[in-house]
Amino acid sequence: MSETHPQQSSGGIEPATPIRLADLVEYSPGSVVSRTLAKSDAGTLTIFAFDAGEELSEHSAPFDAYVQNLDGKVELLIGGKPIHPAVGETVLMPANVPHAVKAPERFKMLLIMIRG
Repeated sequence: MSETHPQQSSGGIEPATPIRLADLVEYSPGSVVSRTLAKSDAGTLTIFAFDAGEELSEHSAPFDAYVQNLDGKVELLIGGKPIHPAVGETVLMPANVPHAVKAPERFKMLLIMIRG
């Protein structure tokens, strides 16, 4: 009889096992740390940890992106409008609309990018 082992995804998440996404990436002083959990032609799932004062400068993308606040405080600038999602809240950053991410204090997020 052969043994069956659960397969691990490329992002290191065990199938059928609850996890806390914020625990999958650690803060690093003066840095933004990222970890890709899934990547395909359909899009990507990436978690980020921003140290206080770090940011992603304004840019745009040709597809929709969703930001879920996993920990801390963040200011999203979307089309010139500041947004401050609380932990557990998710915000849509629409395709082709300039956006930026600023961390006034340590902050972790899940970024879901949908292509198409």
